[in-house]
Amino acid sequence: MLNNRIFSNSKNADTRKTQSLSLLVLTVSMLLTLLASGVVSAQQKPTTGYAPVNGLKMYYEIHGTGEPVVLLHGAFMTVSDDNWSVLINELAKTRKVIAVEMQGHGRTGDINRDITYENLSDDVAALLDYLTIGRADVVGYSLGGGVAMQTAIRHPEKVRKVVVLSAVIRRDGWVKEANDFWPSFTWELFKGTPMEAEYKRLSPTPDKFPDFVNHIKAAAMRPYDFGAEKFKATKAPMFFIFGDADGVRIEHIAEMYSLKGGGHIHGDMMPRSESRLAIIPNTTHVTLMYRMAIIIPMIGDFLNAEPQKK
Repeated sequence: MLNNRIFSNSKNADTRKTQSLSLLVLTVSMLLTLLASGVVSAQQKPTTGYAPVNGLKMYYEIHGTGEPVVLLHGAFMTVSDDNWSVLINELAKTRKVIAVEMQGHGRTGDINRDITYENLSDDVAALLDYLTIGRADVVGYSLGGGVAMQTAIRHPEKVRKVVVLSAVIRRDGWVKEANDFWPSFTWELFKGTPMEAEYKRLSPTPDKFPDFVNHIKAAAMRPYDFGAEKFKATKAPMFFIFGDADGVRIEHIAEMYSLKGGGHIHGDMMPRSESRLAIIPNTTHVTLMYRMAIIIPMIGDFLNAEPQKK
């Protein structure tokens, strides 16, 4: 998600708001594409393909061998964006990494279907069937984090563990400013940015960038609620990772962790939840992706952990 603080309805405030939005979008666009070219060249060539799932031709890459883990990017991202490639390379040292590009993103074309967490999670499940992978760990950031959680809800037999990077189970989990940002958001804010150039380079419909941005905007503005009881009932252990300034309400973070059995146990005195929580200091929604040196070892430890003895 992206944030913008609306100060007033005055003309001057509107001008400042537009300038702020433009600067923020440019900054995010630059950050999301900054490391892509330098990192991709260092990767071992992956197996790539397009899976026919639910009307999509979903692009995927497979790196490494071992236990499978699916990586789900955030909105406007691709497989090669940001430090996603760093995460792919590190996890692929010991695991089979399936990195996908979800509906409308990168090489996966958009279709006439709402972009919802439910639809995208069904795509993930169908991809695993296509690849004949019975069960996998799922790691997702932002939009992808929501999809990862929804996959655990809708397709529990296919999910072993989940890593959630800065995502929520209800729209009101975001701070007010994050949700207030979207009505003012337009595709023109990305005009001339590396993000637009990357879309045109990869997409099978390079002239549809405005439509794609508007599709993501509609998804971000649509109310959603995964359901606390459904979330609580999920069997897969989850590792929640947030920045301390990433736009998710601290109460909502506590709620999600609590629903998965955390936050009410003295771990030295009794078995603790198999789920985990980490809050990275001095970190925003965007810069969370630049904390991989901290995050990757924690993810590896979580995925490798054996169930506690009861």
